Amino acid sequence: MNTLPLGPLMIDIAGLELSALDRERLMHPLVGGVILFKRNYRDTRQLTALCAAIHGLRAPALPITIDHEGGRVQRCREGFTHVPAMRRLGELWDGDAAAALRAATDIGYLLAAELRACGVDLSFTPVLDLDWGPSGVIGDRAFHRNPVAVTELAGALIEGLSAASMGCCGKHFPGHGWVAADSHLAIPVDERSLAEMAPDLEPYRHLKLDAVMPAHVIYPQVDSRPAGFSPVWIDMLRNEFAFDGVIFSDDLSMEGASFAGGMVQRAEAAWSAGCDVLLVCNAPDAVAEVLDNWKPAHDPVRSARLARLSLPGRWQQDAARYAAGRAAVASLAA
Repeated sequence: MNTLPLGPLMIDIAGLELSALDRERLMHPLVGGVILFKRNYRDTRQLTALCAAIHGLRAPALPITIDHEGGRVQRCREGFTHVPAMRRLGELWDGDAAAALRAATDIGYLLAAELRACGVDLSFTPVLDLDWGPSGVIGDRAFHRNPVAVTELAGALIEGLSAASMGCCGKHFPGHGWVAADSHLAIPVDERSLAEMAPDLEPYRHLKLDAVMPAHVIYPQVDSRPAGFSPVWIDMLRNEFAFDGVIFSDDLSMEGASFAGGMVQRAEAAWSAGCDVLLVCNAPDAVAEVLDNWKPAHDPVRSARLARLSLPGRWQQDAARYAAGRAAVASLAA
């Protein structure tokens, strides 16, 4: 097994098992992790074998991540519990906050336990955007419009994730819920002032987060660059909010990242702004371009942040907590 420090790129793979090209790319010193998608999942046995193959390539093992929030955004379906959209917890919070918090913790454990059992290290969750209404791409992925509800429910979910030995990633800083445009397809612009955005920032002020993903949204009253390319926003995270976890860029192949130019320019802009790990997904040619042409200096501080976020290893499920999570899902579904 080759020993390589974790690099600043997180990339995807083509299918259900590693191809020769996947193995070659995952051994590149710029690579520091893998993100999985629906195309990489058939069943729990296949996923377990795939994760073992990825973890066995190098030391330290590459962390394996996935977007597995529940609701519309749950990559693994068959063989996994269908986790409800987080809005369902917000609706429960309106009637019985204590019950909603218990359910959020139980569901957080369930979500993480099912992924950890197969070898996945991190889900990019929770969504901390406020449900202001216009954003279809956020919508029911958000817990609530009330920042207190979002903070409390996300904190409870994070508690459950942590009990199953999984970190958390709050997204999309400083908030994607106000704008209607989808950053996968456009460059959204949020015209509010920083003072008007205060509710959106509340969860980031109060939650203990292991990682944060900035939005591909421009807030022109604060900075002319999208948040993930903005040292203004990232300095706010590091200094005003005293955040010392991993900052993941959102996918640099999204239209919302086109502000920065070509793929190498996007990588350099996000890295220079202060992102620790850059995602390049669903664009194999773009991965090749960045691996061949981007030449950042190794940063041991950023590499260490990623290493401490996710340490693959043996894990034992708590049957009682798992059953409680299943019961919480069933109750919400009913």
